[in-house]
Amino acid sequence: MDRADAADTLPLTRSSSGALVGAAVHRNSLFSRAGLNERAFTFAFTSLVYPQIWEDPVVDLEALQIEPGQRMITIASGGCNALSYLIADPGEIIAVDLNTSHAALNRLKHTAARYLPNYDAFFSFFGAADRQSNIDLYTRYIRDHLDADTRAFWNARDLTGRRRIDRFARGFYRYGLLGRFIAAGHRAAKLYGRDPRVLMQARSIEEQRAIYERELAPLFEKPLIRAILNQRSSLFGLGIPPAQYDALSGGRPMHEVVEERLRRLACDFDLQDNYFAWQAFARCYAPDGDGPLPPYLQRVNYETVRDRAHRISMRNIPYTEQLRALPSSHLDRYILLDAQDWMNDANLTDLWTQITRTARPNARVIFRTAGEETILPGRVPEPILDRWTYEEAASKAWVARDRSAIYGGFHLYVLKGD
Repeated sequence: MDRADAADTLPLTRSSSGALVGAAVHRNSLFSRAGLNERAFTFAFTSLVYPQIWEDPVVDLEALQIEPGQRMITIASGGCNALSYLIADPGEIIAVDLNTSHAALNRLKHTAARYLPNYDAFFSFFGAADRQSNIDLYTRYIRDHLDADTRAFWNARDLTGRRRIDRFARGFYRYGLLGRFIAAGHRAAKLYGRDPRVLMQARSIEEQRAIYERELAPLFEKPLIRAILNQRSSLFGLGIPPAQYDALSGGRPMHEVVEERLRRLACDFDLQDNYFAWQAFARCYAPDGDGPLPPYLQRVNYETVRDRAHRISMRNIPYTEQLRALPSSHLDRYILLDAQDWMNDANLTDLWTQITRTARPNARVIFRTAGEETILPGRVPEPILDRWTYEEAASKAWVARDRSAIYGGFHLYVLKGD
């Protein structure tokens, strides 16, 4: 059994997740303010962070240009995008994540896609995610097909005494750090007599913009809101570690950056085509699927996702370590999300050494950054980076179309021909 296979069977515990996240995040002494912030983030990140991944898979698919049978590796996060990539017919997707809760969620999704009886059951579980009947679906169709560690994870009880799987009867997307961050935003708005859900009444982008200016923009003038957002720990709920906070702020007060990104989410994309906005402002997907959905949850893609779900393997292992366990010239497509914002120069060099070694001809790498510019020049050695072409113009066009709206940059690198 190699390291990657071993990682597929690791117990899904908070302590194992903490060790992996800590290795990626900790850069400073415990006895410094920066070190304390890093360890506070690690503690927060060892539980569920993203009930839904927050990167636009439609943009990903356009940039990746996946060809049938190709091999891919991606950071898993909430698991939506790995399942959505199946529509392009890759031969294999390796999904990796440091967070054991994400690993458990991904394995639950893959198993549900394969064994739930029909689309309506699948949508009820991951689209509505708030019906008591979902627990019956879990017991009847999913539970006995899970590996022992994943089954134990979902059957375990949280601090309220409820089983984790019961969250799918109580509104799953309201859980996790992201779900609670969004909930805190709604509570803060109501404190000042504003309601983000009003935005969902808009019937055009013009109405969206008018409602945003009336209901949400004034919140960022409030001293308390500004003070909260300008604290580094305030953005832990977005999965932003201390190292990424500086890249996101770009030297500006954080409340300005958050307002800019929220404005883009609320005003630049039609609500009828943006399920990220539904999650942010309505805290759910459109009822009964009557609205925008991630590709993997769309009825038209259900049979494709069901029939190909077995092509995804979920590994609870660092990305670079997974690459190190693979043979040379093995992979065609790489998805890094925003993980490189966490990394120092040595980590980046190690990662891109392994990417370049394992890449097949015409391989493509996509990633996002908190800031607008690519972070690789001057940090990854030129002999490695010179083997790749940065598609700058196309990347800028894609970030403008990314409906998640929270990233400053989207970047595509393509391996040069020999």
